Amino acid sequence: MDRRLFTILMIVFVQMLGAAMIMPILPLYAKEAFNMSPQVITLLGTSFFVAQFIAGPYLGRLSDTRGRVPILIVSQIGTAISFIMLALAPSVMFLFLARILDGITGGNIIVARAYVTDITPRERRTEALGYIFAVFGIGFVIGPALGSLLSAYLGPRIPYLFAAGAAILVVVLTRLTLEETITPEQQEENRDFKSESIKIAHVIRNTPLMLILIVVFLAQFGLGLLQSTFALYGDAVLFKGYDPKAVTIGIGLILAIFGLSQFGTQVVLLRPALRRYGEYRLIVIGNVFRVASSFVFAAILSPWFAGAAAVFYAMGSSFMVPALQSLSTETVEDELRGGVLGVYQSSISLSIIFSTAVAGLIFAINATLPYWLGGFLGLVAFIPAVSLLRRYGSN
Repeated sequence: MDRRLFTILMIVFVQMLGAAMIMPILPLYAKEAFNMSPQVITLLGTSFFVAQFIAGPYLGRLSDTRGRVPILIVSQIGTAISFIMLALAPSVMFLFLARILDGITGGNIIVARAYVTDITPRERRTEALGYIFAVFGIGFVIGPALGSLLSAYLGPRIPYLFAAGAAILVVVLTRLTLEETITPEQQEENRDFKSESIKIAHVIRNTPLMLILIVVFLAQFGLGLLQSTFALYGDAVLFKGYDPKAVTIGIGLILAIFGLSQFGTQVVLLRPALRRYGEYRLIVIGNVFRVASSFVFAAILSPWFAGAAAVFYAMGSSFMVPALQSLSTETVEDELRGGVLGVYQSSISLSIIFSTAVAGLIFAINATLPYWLGGFLGLVAFIPAVSLLRRYGSN
């Protein structure tokens, strides 16, 4: 493996570890420490993704013109500060300010993906982006379980301080070990590449990119519904009547199962699946897995079946996401790779903005309704996914 790829994967892992730690505990922390309703709790996620949606394309493009490494460092410093703010939050407003700050500086994953595309030949790009997704999985294996245990036994604020320490470690790793991939000459050329910069009209005219973004939007809407309500769903349904510590740990373990399955799929299954089916078919196959899992979450209210559904949902995501990311970079000129990944990330953010904004309202109607809706949207996503396969999959 390229040493630079190994370094960026280590950076992504440490960053993801911190982010995954807070996933199972932030909704319960907001509910118990600040007496927030489900409708307001899910808006914490909305505030993060609104900020990321606004800042994402700018940070991606800025990494094209000013270099990948400085943007990685600045964005991770913002993440560290936001975790400290969560740990010390005296009020609900402080929680929202922390999530907004993390969203504004949340360009580290966008830039990491752009960095990988810089150093990876076209024929290995999906595989390399798959490694990033695998590292996400490792972070999800360790992070939720660690965050749940720290919260259960040391208090709900301790995991945020631990996550801040992880983010600071990322800054040090980036500064000491990661070399810049965009030379000063390339940065100057990219700054001059203004006439072809990515605009809304440019995206709309780009048919394959539009189809990819529609699939991404629908798929991530379902994920946003699941992600923002899962801890509340676990508390109200899966582990109803359990001891609070058992609830926290149980939710963290199911998320860890998700991460382990994601990692295993990327390491063991993605490469042979790519050779056999290709990127376009993997998008369709991955969507099948996710739709089926969403309906299992909705219909069978058992921790054991939820664990099984998490396995297949993770497998579906692990097939879909690297293929979609890789194909999106092929729809524009090389000078706009960072920019198109910013647009891609903003599509994800826009989807999750809407999904998290309504998730609490939907959850308040019925705890399983977000999962029924997520499965239905996955069915709708088959339309653009199959269109991509038929129009471009044989090229």
